[in-house]
Amino acid sequence: MSSQDRLKIAEARGSVVCIDGFNLALPKGSGIATYGRNLAHAVRGCGLSPQVLYGPAGACSRDPLANLAAIADGPPPRHRINKNERWRRTLTTRFGRKAFPVAPSDQVIWSSAGGGRPEADLFWSCPDLFTLANRAFDKYGVLTPVRFEGDQPPPPVMHWTCPLPVYARDTLNVVTVHDLIPLRLPHTTVDDSVAYAQRLKRSLDRADHIVVVSEQTKRDLVEWMHVDESRVTNTYQAVSIPPALAQRDEGLAAVDVENVLNLGWKDYFLYFGAVEPKKNLARVIEGHLASGVKAPLVVVGGRGWLDEDENSLLTDLAARADDRVRRFAYMPFHLLISLIRGARGVLFPSLYEGFGLPVLEAMLLGTPVLTSREGSLPEVAGDAALFVDAYDVDSIKRGIQALDADESLRVELSDKGSRQVDRFSMAAYQTRVSALYEGLGVRVAR
Repeated sequence: MSSQDRLKIAEARGSVVCIDGFNLALPKGSGIATYGRNLAHAVRGCGLSPQVLYGPAGACSRDPLANLAAIADGPPPRHRINKNERWRRTLTTRFGRKAFPVAPSDQVIWSSAGGGRPEADLFWSCPDLFTLANRAFDKYGVLTPVRFEGDQPPPPVMHWTCPLPVYARDTLNVVTVHDLIPLRLPHTTVDDSVAYAQRLKRSLDRADHIVVVSEQTKRDLVEWMHVDESRVTNTYQAVSIPPALAQRDEGLAAVDVENVLNLGWKDYFLYFGAVEPKKNLARVIEGHLASGVKAPLVVVGGRGWLDEDENSLLTDLAARADDRVRRFAYMPFHLLISLIRGARGVLFPSLYEGFGLPVLEAMLLGTPVLTSREGSLPEVAGDAALFVDAYDVDSIKRGIQALDADESLRVELSDKGSRQVDRFSMAAYQTRVSALYEGLGVRVAR
């Protein structure tokens, strides 16, 4: 079936967009999970009905609440199965999987750690979809087709929030690509770059349209994957923080920072995010220690992958009771917001980003940002950040010293940041998403 045929089917079915729940199911979320939640919100804002497709563990039950509980329970646990049964399930998966509708209900309570229940009018359950689809692709090199069945009409548009080895039958398939880091910076990931490229190519070839979150990623797709530029739309992302936290009384936020975390308001620098090589945390720590500033560096982030350099530095500092760098593996969201607001500056000189959400989150909260010119970061930061060379510890050191010493610079960056962040507001994002779907022939409410 051609893209035009699928578009005609989409037009006939009405205004529904289904997104995948692959990352939404993660217990502590991820950048792509945030993207998925914002996308669902934007779909609603476009006058469309958002749905979510999950791949929970185990078979579907005849009990609707049991099916909903399986979805809300998070990612499927790893379980050992008979070798022959594993082979059978992998073999049959390549021929297709069936998804069945599951109605939302307030009787099932979702974990707040994963962001709570997604904004959706309907869920779809396709048991073990993503686990089995990955196995089938590794074994046979094929994408798994998904068919929507049951008493609800299939969604006219399936929007995959990242490239996955699956596609929806007889439906318009849209795929978002966030970055090509396993190809651009293979030393910073644990991905098999050859296998990644094969999987990405198959996903892009099958997609009816491709979405990116920056012009940098669009250029990478055209250059590295030879994608026709006309097949790609850049919607960027949205930055959104609940007003109750973002606009909370500063005095109360300062109490969080001072009494709960034992830090002075505007008296520390902050890094928050994953601890992994592309985030460049080892050089950030070195630059901060070399700068000689009195304000400590606070690091908020759990262990990631290939993080030996960062953790060896942090472990050594902890062993020497050196409090110039303080580490929190995890921070409740409301405390993290207070911590960002109370920082003298956020340090984010990443080696590469497909977007760079922490930069905008800091700007939204009025905190000046130090970042790099790598990847999409210049697009996101505009002229509202202090730029340094991500690969030069001395450059990072001088940037920290400048932020620490120059109050007028901090005020200037904060003012510029508050204007720059408007480009990535939920309203602006919704306008771009609306234009995306309209361009695909989807009826969008005005």
